[in-house]
Formats: sequence, C-alpha cells, structure tokens
Amino acid sequence: MRLLLFLVFLVVPVLEIWVLIQVGQVIGGWPTVALLLADSLLGAWIVRREGRRAWRNLQAALQSGRMPDRELADGAMIVAGGTLLLTPGFVTDIAGFLCILPFTRPLVRRLGTWFFARRVRTLAKTAAGPGLGSPFGPMGSPFGEAGSPFDTTRGQGRGSGPVIHGEVIRDEPNRPGARDSSRDLTGH
Repeated sequence: MRLLLFLVFLVVPVLEIWVLIQVGQVIGGWPTVALLLADSLLGAWIVRREGRRAWRNLQAALQSGRMPDRELADGAMIVAGGTLLLTPGFVTDIAGFLCILPFTRPLVRRLGTWFFARRVRTLAKTAAGPGLGSPFGPMGSPFGEAGSPFDTTRGQGRGSGPVIHGEVIRDEPNRPGARDSSRDLTGH
C-alpha cells in the first residue's frame, strides 16, 4: 500500500505535467489555461449541486431510520472529487469528474467497495498472528501486556499480585464513641 501511494505521488504529477505540455502544444498555452479554468468552474458547479443532493439524500435516509451507507459513500466521493478538481491538471480533473458525476459515481462506488472489502479481508488474515492485526502495527500495543491505562479489567488478570480483602474504617471525631484520631500509633 505504501509503495502504491509513493508511486501515485510520484507518477501523477509527472503525468499531469506531460499531459499539460501535450495539450498546450496542440491547442496553445492560453487556450490550455482557459480550458483548465473552465473545467474547474464546471467542476465547482457540479460539486455544489451534487453535494446538496447528497446532503438531502443523507437527511432523508436518517429521517427514515435506515443506515445511510450509500449516501455517506456518495458524500465522501463528492469531497474526494472536489479535491481532485482543485488540483491543477487534466488527469486529476478526469478522476474528479468520475467521482462527482451522478452517472459515473455508482461505478466508482463499486470499485471503492471492492477495494476496501479486499483490504479488510487482507487485514483480517494477518490479524491471525500475534499483534499483526493491531492498529499499532506489528509491534502490538504500546502498553505491552498491561493493556491500556484506561482498561477497566486491568489488574484482574495474570500477574496482578495478591488480592487483599479488607475493610475501610473511618474515624469521625464528632461521632460519639469515636476514637481520637490525633493520637499517634503509640497511643500518645
């Protein structure tokens, strides 16, 4: 996954520059800039329209009491598509339009669902080993076997030491018959 992200961040800018140069050689420099501005403005208008539609669909799903999984995925794709449209270049603009257009979004949603389901299955398989499926990576929890400092079951497991049962007695000096708590241990 890290290699894929590295390649994306390395290859995409180089590809964007190459495509901009190629388009600029065919139609000229100023028309290329005008085309980039035009597709940015069109993208902003579509993002705004589709964002409102996704918000209305999300509210309708919540009011009807059903889980808004499709609506949340659509909202995330609209945000991602809008971000891609903000990036200058034709390749990212094409990817952004694929994410925000209502007739291509279901295809991208299915592709994303397939990718994330595959990723979850891979993580589930690696979780079979000790500590490998931990969100903290292959080293496991940073707290070791002790667990989280906020763990309510802490101290109840192995290695917690002996349990000493007892009773807390509070001396209240104003109570009749109470011992004098000002005396030290010798009784003086």
